[in-house]
Amino acid sequence: MHLTLRLRTRHSTFPQGSSVEMLYTSSSPESWKSSGHPPECGFLSSSSCSHDYYTQGALGVGMRTPSGQAAMENPAVFSALEAACDDAKAALSRPSSFNDTDVASRLLESVRLIQSHGRALEPVVKHFTTVFHHFDLDPQTPANGYRTLVKVVRSCLLYIIQKTRYVAANCAGAFFRAEHNAGELEAYSAALRQLRALLYLGQRLLGENGIEQLYSTQDHGLSHSFVQEYMSLHKACFYGRCLGFQFSPALRPFFQTVVISMVSFGENWKKPQTGIGRAALSILTSGKYVVDPELRGAEFERITQNLDMHFWKSFWNLTESELLSGLSSIVAQTVQVNLTLTIPPVTLRMPLASDSRLCVAVHPPVAHWGPGHVKMRLISHTLREGQDSEELLVYSRPEGSTSSVSFPSAFRPQRGPLSPWLLVHFHGGGFVAQTSKSHESYLKSWSRDLGVPILSVDYSLAPEAPFPRALEECFYAYCWALQNCHLLGSTAERVCLAGDSAGGNLCITVSMRAISNGVRVPDGIMAAYPATLLTADASPSRLLTLIDPMLPLGVLCKCINAYAGVEGQTVQPSEDLGALGALGRNTALLLTDLTQGASSWFQSLLDPVSLSVSSTAQQGGQKAGEQGGYDDDDDGDDGGDGLGDYPEGFSPLRSTQLSEVRTPSAPILKNPYVSPLLAPSNLLKGLPPLHIVASALDAMLDDSVMFAKRLRSIGQPVTLTVVEDLPHGFLSLSQLSKETQEASEICTQQIRDVFEQGPVTVNHGRPNAHLNNHNAAVTDPFGLARRDADREGESDLSD
Repeated sequence: MHLTLRLRTRHSTFPQGSSVEMLYTSSSPESWKSSGHPPECGFLSSSSCSHDYYTQGALGVGMRTPSGQAAMENPAVFSALEAACDDAKAALSRPSSFNDTDVASRLLESVRLIQSHGRALEPVVKHFTTVFHHFDLDPQTPANGYRTLVKVVRSCLLYIIQKTRYVAANCAGAFFRAEHNAGELEAYSAALRQLRALLYLGQRLLGENGIEQLYSTQDHGLSHSFVQEYMSLHKACFYGRCLGFQFSPALRPFFQTVVISMVSFGENWKKPQTGIGRAALSILTSGKYVVDPELRGAEFERITQNLDMHFWKSFWNLTESELLSGLSSIVAQTVQVNLTLTIPPVTLRMPLASDSRLCVAVHPPVAHWGPGHVKMRLISHTLREGQDSEELLVYSRPEGSTSSVSFPSAFRPQRGPLSPWLLVHFHGGGFVAQTSKSHESYLKSWSRDLGVPILSVDYSLAPEAPFPRALEECFYAYCWALQNCHLLGSTAERVCLAGDSAGGNLCITVSMRAISNGVRVPDGIMAAYPATLLTADASPSRLLTLIDPMLPLGVLCKCINAYAGVEGQTVQPSEDLGALGALGRNTALLLTDLTQGASSWFQSLLDPVSLSVSSTAQQGGQKAGEQGGYDDDDDGDDGGDGLGDYPEGFSPLRSTQLSEVRTPSAPILKNPYVSPLLAPSNLLKGLPPLHIVASALDAMLDDSVMFAKRLRSIGQPVTLTVVEDLPHGFLSLSQLSKETQEASEICTQQIRDVFEQGPVTVNHGRPNAHLNNHNAAVTDPFGLARRDADREGESDLSD
């Protein structure tokens, strides 16, 4: 039986105006059910229709058979690509005045390259689709970095299919934009070539890490080799015409605005200007990056690899400016309480979770510069009892109109009763940037939708305040909130921690510290795309740092090194990046003993790590590409065992941007309070129910998957929800699109589940094994109060 069905599905891959017909062939529906596989499907034709997108079902990702299994072997996309390229080549080879031009030759060459890459990618994708289900958390949560790599390749291919079909159908027309379409196909040809390299690197990871492991279980120098290889790859094509092709279409204008703003800001970064002058100059110079996507991509690659942390802190903190925060407040929810607080460094006496008659002293933060104030923000949609009390207002500090308990001028509302719920929030920003002010938009919505007061902590930021200062401040703020919940408008019968990215890490580690100190543990955690492993270990999802405008690897390494408070291991290319062979085919990569300097307690948590030697081979191009920014060489590698060895006849494009990437390699990064994925089971077993919300296109997806696996393996309650087509940091974009709004609502629902569930059976805490006197003080549990001790990576976790 043959059935022709037109599918019109909204999707992120294609621009508006695309639909597709697919032919399903099967003898009968019964044969489909018996075989457990869907019928063969193939593209028939595309047509123009308003606001339609190509379906992603062609490759099988997301399609479901009656048995619930995903059909991943479907070759329809590659068949469609082959047919589209053949049609385009035929159309461009017909005798005509246009086809004799240089632009037509460029189009034809791009189509030929795309077809070649597609043929090479098909068996690689097929291999991934047969094994990547082994790396899922469970069959109901099909998500991991290997799936994401296939998803990204598919998105690129689907766009190329649409573009090549358009070229085939319109290249002879009078209104055909030849130069524009040639640039598009050249850019996507380069992108497909680099994605092909990523899949080959993914294959290497698949072989090295073993089944069900997304990260290396042992360090063989592989991660350092991956940084070397990443550094040498051309990236600019992903930030020009191909910018954000893998994400929801509604977010692409946002990515263009961010990247153009970033490169303009970076161009004028070292010029002697004031903040306002630099911003004005950036606006004036941004025009050239709007009209020249190749220039934009090359400049973005340069600044992400070369500008220092001070630049990134300054750029990310632009959202804190009065102008941008004022514009954001216009569309944000109105709340009656938005109060900034400064809590003095006073020792708290907290009841033990195991016996409330006994207390433990919690000292204020002391790391690096001694006791200091902790800043936080109270947000409440409605005024509640205690929130306008003199006892609370004494902690308020002036901050313009935002530090207030605001009411309509006509009347003062009555105080509502104390809420039984309390939400404590830790913001994201890579441990180095932003405050609660940058996250007000979704916090105000949460307070309204949940009817709960929210306390958001403005912890000190790296590199001025490296680990463990932020953790100390967040833990102190959590304990202060428990002790003073009546001032915050809550009885704290149920307390939830929530945070995104770095804030998600702090939610987990604050709970771990509550366990180790024996104080009450929160009733649940909602962590959005949390960073649970801050080491440089390679994983398939982290390969996305090559193409992610929100989380490039160079910037990620700078953030991790800043939080660690140490200089990373420098990976320095040769001066002539056109000849990467100068790096040496048999260069030995000796990594630092990661247990050096660790305390005996901490070293007992880790398996002994020996020095390892890994050979690396890098192969570069012989001539620069016409667009600049990369070396173009199709000659494959000719042997060797290095990471840069690709199949014969293929080599990726190489960057010509000089760069210096400092690989995070400090021993302290294996501290369980830095990388909770590495925490011992006795700390993790006391965690409250954890609800993780991650994105399938996030470079940190594997952090979430592996942490959820780790918790499930020891019987801890954990859920993992993965949203599609959104970037890292989607919570801060909740007002930009329907997709980000829905993702924010998922987070809201997870928090509501924490509040509405019954009494938790998980142990909320335990007396500390080292605390013989339950009234004793817990002082500097990290042994890092002095900066020099921190610089050596020493960690005394005894209490």
